[in-house]
Amino acid sequence: MQVMDSLSKKVLRFKPLEKGVVKMYNCGPTVYGYVHIGNLRYFLFTDLLRRYLGFSGYAVTQIMNITDVGHMLADADEGEDKIEMRAKEEGKTPQEIATFYTEAFFRDIDRLGIVHATHYPRASEHVPEMIAMIEKLLANGHAYRVGHNVYYDVGSFKKYGKLSGNVIEGLEVGKRIDVREEKKHPADFALWIHNPSHIMQWSAPWGSGYPGWHLECSAMAIKYLGETIDLHTGGEDHFFPHHECEIAQSEGTTRKLFARYWMHVRHLLVDGQKMSKSLGNGYRLDDLIAKGFTPQQVRYLLVSVHYRQPMNFTFPALESAVAACERLEIFAETVKSVEARRGVRQAHAMRAKKAIVAAMDDDLNVSAALAALFDYVRDVNEMIAQKKLTEGEKKGAREVMGMVNAIFGFTFGAEVEVPTSVKVLLEQREMARKERRFVEADRLRNELKDLGWVIDDTPQGARLRRA
Repeated sequence: MQVMDSLSKKVLRFKPLEKGVVKMYNCGPTVYGYVHIGNLRYFLFTDLLRRYLGFSGYAVTQIMNITDVGHMLADADEGEDKIEMRAKEEGKTPQEIATFYTEAFFRDIDRLGIVHATHYPRASEHVPEMIAMIEKLLANGHAYRVGHNVYYDVGSFKKYGKLSGNVIEGLEVGKRIDVREEKKHPADFALWIHNPSHIMQWSAPWGSGYPGWHLECSAMAIKYLGETIDLHTGGEDHFFPHHECEIAQSEGTTRKLFARYWMHVRHLLVDGQKMSKSLGNGYRLDDLIAKGFTPQQVRYLLVSVHYRQPMNFTFPALESAVAACERLEIFAETVKSVEARRGVRQAHAMRAKKAIVAAMDDDLNVSAALAALFDYVRDVNEMIAQKKLTEGEKKGAREVMGMVNAIFGFTFGAEVEVPTSVKVLLEQREMARKERRFVEADRLRNELKDLGWVIDDTPQGARLRRA
């Protein structure tokens, strides 16, 4: 397997520290609001990566943080905490806000079929680890105190800028760099912030306050995965300053390489524009479900574009995803029931499996993998139409779809229990068709659709599947 490493800017062979074991850290949600489809694209990428590593034989320990304190309005040391701001707006405590939106996050990822991480540590529960890290940075000469505040001295870390390319000399004061005279250098960032007006406060050796938001990921990654981790992911907006600061903090503390590989997901646009409140295009999963789309159709669209390519979300593209999902579902169901000739060879299935694996080994090239899948579907459908499908190829087709479901998190052809009441309606509809009562047949089809079931009329008969 090869991945594009954001640090070296090269496609590298992926080789974890320990054979057969991957320790992966994914930057998680800041729980002050609902996640939108741009967030979901990233979370689906982490799920695809985790699934494919597991498919490839690795035992994966995946850590994703829940940011419930310390995230500023901007990437600077000034500004109101986002969670506290939302708490004031809704008349709730910060803890209530964090709990509510954390639950909403899990509800969304569960509907999308995202496998849960090994652990979801919360920043507010790991402040002692962050304080211990600050103490080490102070002892190692990478941090300094100004009153009750503690800052990281970027000048003390010679490799600062190695990920983003934003070296100290090239940083512009006032542009994503907070201007505070008490700092040694404008690029120095806060490790500990003293602000009596902040609702959430913790005691520390240098005074009460709360941690800077960069610190949480370093502290929790090291606690759960060790001083050097195999793989770290994030969105492209994390390059600078967040991940750059993570590297400086972590390596300044341990004096060891922090992460062996970095992977970043590009932004998602909607109709060619950035998501914004004014445009009303920051769609949530609930918004798309309300428009009649299923979580699997949304999942298909959001994983179908390579993670290093910017993605433009449009409703025509989502409709195309609907068509693709329907084609794959019908194929999977047809393969299960179609009659096959004698024969054990699986030449077509073996080629498809190899092509899909080769594409995914190439830095998760989902476009090539899905293209190989649909080429295979076309070939098998031709064999079915010509009554040339063998028992071996039929078995191979089911294996291919099982592999695709496992890697991509789909459920095409998965066994679904059909309620007796639904089966009765289907039988009534089939009887109405035989008796040429087509208006009644259409009414029963629509009734089934309202109940969440779609009828596919195939040469082998009518088949039910979940809408």
